[in-house]
Amino acid sequence: MKSLKIKNLKKKFKDISAVNDINLEIKEGKIIGIIGRSGAGKSTLLRMINRLIDPSEGSIEFNDINITSLKGRSLRKWRSECAMIFQQFNLVERLDVLTNVLIGSLGRNYSLLNLIGIFSKEEKINALRNLDRFDLSEKALQKAGTLSGGQQQRVAIARALMQKPKILLADEPISSLDPKNAKRVMDDMMKINREDGITVICNLHSLDVAKKYCDRLIGLSDGKVVFDGTPDDLTAEISKELYDLDNE
Repeated sequence: MKSLKIKNLKKKFKDISAVNDINLEIKEGKIIGIIGRSGAGKSTLLRMINRLIDPSEGSIEFNDINITSLKGRSLRKWRSECAMIFQQFNLVERLDVLTNVLIGSLGRNYSLLNLIGIFSKEEKINALRNLDRFDLSEKALQKAGTLSGGQQQRVAIARALMQKPKILLADEPISSLDPKNAKRVMDDMMKINREDGITVICNLHSLDVAKKYCDRLIGLSDGKVVFDGTPDDLTAEISKELYDLDNE
């Protein structure tokens, strides 16, 4: 079975240890929730997996390929296989929804024609198909900036699917959304996990959401793993310790 292996991973920003000696193995096809307080190292961990930032020490491997040593075309290939969505959606608001989704194909099919906005018929059909999966095909020609936050995040997921990823990283994808839109986004991520077998690694603030949607929870505190188990294993006592609730 394919797996993502994180070994002795560390990241320092000057004198601050954002991630401190993390060791994990994540097998394919699951939804993994990364939980913990703000500043625990959750975003830094995801950004290192995607290689948006480089680790100070340690390694990340996927199917025995050392991700931390990749450069150039090999690194671009990894980023297409390991798609990422963000809290801020990162859409080009002045462009229509369809074009925003098509931009996702640049990670997999980087060419001059794509850069100047000429996409193939196959890519356009695939983009519309992805939008239709999330009930957004009727918004295809609407400017992205006119959509609600929940709709924009679902467009971002459709864009990520254009990369045909093996892993989807989601960095606080619902923290700016109301409960109804948050549920829809999480439902859609579960849908692609269950239907496509894509591994989802998701940073989440809400313990209730994490327990409902995730197969496995990994709790971080001060850049270290302090919990690793199923939602049923996460007791009230562990939650208090994880979020330092007694000291607030």
